[in-house]
Amino acid sequence: MSMTPLREFVVGLTELIESGADEARILSEGRERVGTLVATDNWLPDAFAQAHPQYYQQYLLYADPRERFSVVSFVWGPGQKTPLHDHTVWGIVGVLRGQERERSFERQEQGHYVETHSGVLGPGGVTAVSPSIGDIHIVENALADQVSISIHVYGGNIGCISRHVFDADSGAQKAFVSGYASPVVPNLWA
Repeated sequence: MSMTPLREFVVGLTELIESGADEARILSEGRERVGTLVATDNWLPDAFAQAHPQYYQQYLLYADPRERFSVVSFVWGPGQKTPLHDHTVWGIVGVLRGQERERSFERQEQGHYVETHSGVLGPGGVTAVSPSIGDIHIVENALADQVSISIHVYGGNIGCISRHVFDADSGAQKAFVSGYASPVVPNLWA
């Protein structure tokens, strides 16, 4: 197993960010780069692809030393999903294995949230979120009988960013910091 695809992705995204690209360009070119990364499924180490019987797992694969972006593998067991939540930064998601369902929401004037879109991505599928284009959603494994894995790239060190979960009916929000499921990151230069 070679980490070359992930290393090349990290180098390319670092160069894009260092070029001074604005969010629209990062999302556009970043989606292409994530699509290339998830087009092959031979690089993710097994240690970062392990499901938990109760909770989805968020494994840190890389964090930029200046916290301009992070790369994370999300591992979804059957039936696992997130609560309704936001990100506060841009994000790009590509499905590596299985299928992932995303349900997007918008806050209404009355304070509650309504679903505005639902879709399923399979291997190689890519989507994006951001406060400017919409970043409040629920994500879940779309498969009832197998694990799904997606690669998420965020405009910050997502495991350390204070974000929010929401009650869709009341609009109540609660702050949270997600952290990571693994205390180590893979060696991209092995």
